[in-house]
Amino acid sequence: MKPYPYILAIAVIFLVSCQSTNISLKSQSAATQAIPVQKVVTLDKNFKIASGQTIYVPVYSHIYHHNKQEIFELAVTLSVRNTDMTNPIVITSARYYNSEGKLIKQYLERPIQLDALASTDFFINRNDTSGGLGANFIVEWVAQTEISEPIVEAVMIGTDFQQGISFISPGRAIKNQNNDKRSPLK
Repeated sequence: MKPYPYILAIAVIFLVSCQSTNISLKSQSAATQAIPVQKVVTLDKNFKIASGQTIYVPVYSHIYHHNKQEIFELAVTLSVRNTDMTNPIVITSARYYNSEGKLIKQYLERPIQLDALASTDFFINRNDTSGGLGANFIVEWVAQTEISEPIVEAVMIGTDFQQGISFISPGRAIKNQNNDKRSPLK
């Protein structure tokens, strides 16, 4: 039996797999370039708050399975979406807390503006289990006009071998801002 057909088949498989990897890297690069830049704003004494909220969002860095004997790690994406069709909102804070209620990370150094129908997100890597099973985000936003409330939710996803899981966790307003109060400077 001649080895040439086998060598040719192996060479073709190798070239196709290299091309697929190259295409995959190109699509990853294009996706990275599509990330919008956050619009940093300064809230001064002239910024009048007409509406705003503090929102609690439960997130899970892992969940248990197989009778609590194994941990399934999850990546977390916190999504903040301005649902107002004409007015911007300002996200003043996005803080990540662990199961004990200790601050792990402050995601914003300065407030950012979300234009009408715009959104932003904050990500926690799958291998970052510092939040624990009872982790949460606290998101604070304000606006200078009465607007429709933003949607704030977390999407958790994890995959292992041929097993995958994904689910969402909606945010809940735990505090509302009153009309025409000056924004606290942060």
